[in-house]
Amino acid sequence: MEENLVWIAFSSVKNNSLEELKIKSLPRHLAIIMDGNGRWAKEKGKLRVFGHEQGVKTVRRTVEDCARMGLEFLTLYTFSTENWNRPKLEVDTLMRLLVSSLKKELKTLNNNNIKLNTIGNIASLPNSAHKELLDVMEKTSANTGMTLTLALSYGSREEIKNAVQQICVKVKNNIISPENIDETIINNHLYTQNLPDVDLLIRTSGEHRISNFLLWQIAYAELYFIDVFWPDFSEQHLLEAIKNYQNRERRFGKTSEQLT
Repeated sequence: MEENLVWIAFSSVKNNSLEELKIKSLPRHLAIIMDGNGRWAKEKGKLRVFGHEQGVKTVRRTVEDCARMGLEFLTLYTFSTENWNRPKLEVDTLMRLLVSSLKKELKTLNNNNIKLNTIGNIASLPNSAHKELLDVMEKTSANTGMTLTLALSYGSREEIKNAVQQICVKVKNNIISPENIDETIINNHLYTQNLPDVDLLIRTSGEHRISNFLLWQIAYAELYFIDVFWPDFSEQHLLEAIKNYQNRERRFGKTSEQLT
């Protein structure tokens, strides 16, 4: 990939589209459920693998677009705990795409000052994927721009279960008192302990489900569902989602009058 593709991507967007974005009220943390690769391929008479390959290209564009806009955190639902139940050929292909993408994009991540992070049970990944992931994370750890988090072998219920188990052990060993357990302590035992809560969650493909993704972290997130399969998700769709977010009133339990 060309090093300056991040600039090329935005050159195709009309200037007024960028100007309409309120830079000071961009979502700090954007999360995306990238759905529809298989159905996109099926509509075109192709194998699901073809859809996943095209989906990788959309990931590349979207990551660069978000970095160019100045977003601080981007989390992508890359592979869920439930995805292990898919046909072996498809799972093997997804793992192969993960390894090849990590190898290809290391230079681009560093050139764009993007730090790679991950959440999930990454120990369950194949050795090649696990090794490549840790290597790229280490080689981008000093970057200070956007943090890109890949949710891999991730399930929110499993994450919460693990957090509860860890806290129970600490209570049993008198490290934590039950009456002192609060949201901060729970946050500190989640995979996302170093990430802020999600501000905007986008799901593609027309489905209106959360699918076991960041259930704790999206408590006050704005949800945006779009009837476009992930391979067709464009920079314009991203801009429209963020504009929609910026036109909403986030009250966090307060009234409109209290906000003003």
